[in-house]
Amino acid sequence: QVQLVESGGGLAQPGGSLTLSCAASGFTFSMYAMSWARQAHGKGLEWVSGIYSDGSDTEYADSVKGRFAISRDNAKNTVTLQMNNLKPEDTAVYYCRKGRGWNILDDTDYWGQGTQVTVSS
Repeated sequence: QVQLVESGGGLAQPGGSLTLSCAASGFTFSMYAMSWARQAHGKGLEWVSGIYSDGSDTEYADSVKGRFAISRDNAKNTVTLQMNNLKPEDTAVYYCRKGRGWNILDDTDYWGQGTQVTVSS
């Protein structure tokens, strides 16, 4: 079955960095777009970033553009979110998500369990 396991969350200071990783299994990873979304406490889900199945293109929410970078390794079935210059408003549970197709505009059908990111001094 499809499994998405996030890791790398934790506590960071404002201006600091964290790297989130998602290990995927149970499907042909290289055929599907992947994305990250986040949900802050008491708020709705926010899409953060997406990457095409072959890694040829990426997209970012305006709130993280220029600070976050998404990448994937289709040989290792992993997708990574490098988060730099973190802000307190980045505090949220971050979810790795599998797309229904190769395009990042496709809907998603599986999510991981999430990893907490807290940005605080």
